[in-house]
Amino acid sequence: MLYAGHMAEDTQWYYQISTGAVTQGKVGDVFDRMGPYPDEASARRALEIAAARNAAADAQDSDDD
Repeated sequence: MLYAGHMAEDTQWYYQISTGAVTQGKVGDVFDRMGPYPDEASARRALEIAAARNAAADAQDSDDD
């Protein structure tokens, strides 16, 4: 069942950590994928996006100290 504002699972994009492959839909093990991403280009940048989010969280942690 879909709810307003949610995309169907098969239209979302994922990054496969072990292979670096980008897939549309949930493929493989949940522990081996990052996502979902709204489009293929974003999924291809998964590691870059994660690194930026980690850096922002680390900066926030430093500000809290």
